[in-house]
Amino acid sequence: MTLALIAAAACLAFGVYAFNALTRLRQLVANAWSDIDVQLKRRHDLIPSLVATVKGHAGYERGTLDAVVEARNRAVAAGGPAAAGEAERVLAGAVRQIFVLAEAYPELRAAESYLSLQKNLTEIEDHIQNARRYYNAVVRDFNTKIQQFPSNLVAGAFRFRTAEFFGLSDRGEGAVPAIDLGPGR
Repeated sequence: MTLALIAAAACLAFGVYAFNALTRLRQLVANAWSDIDVQLKRRHDLIPSLVATVKGHAGYERGTLDAVVEARNRAVAAGGPAAAGEAERVLAGAVRQIFVLAEAYPELRAAESYLSLQKNLTEIEDHIQNARRYYNAVVRDFNTKIQQFPSNLVAGAFRFRTAEFFGLSDRGEGAVPAIDLGPGR
């Protein structure tokens, strides 16, 4: 009788411990996603100013600017880490096109407002990268805990579900670019 009571108490204690650990990790995932969301909102809020600044100097490059605005709108509307990851990938590519466009306009590259926006955007990109790295680490820990025995028994009983990673949708994006230094090098 005493041994059965001890075993039942141990099982209950483990169940409470596993549930609390899973709940803590789920909250960390939500918090980490919120951090990414804040940085993405900062980027989304900065892009219209960048587009307006570039438009003032390079008004006839309408297609590039329209693509940035369209990509921003899709990124704002994206829901969940997987959809947001894809939309943000497209947006980052569109923003890179603005920087390429700026190379053709020396007066734009020299404009203080453009330089300030470019610096702010670079800082935000760094924050997004750090937030994404932290989020993915927390998601990894959470998903691992859900799948490990015996905590998977508690996870299944209380309907804990794995979280999505925020990452590259195209594995080719992670490849190291080839650099051609020309003949003889």
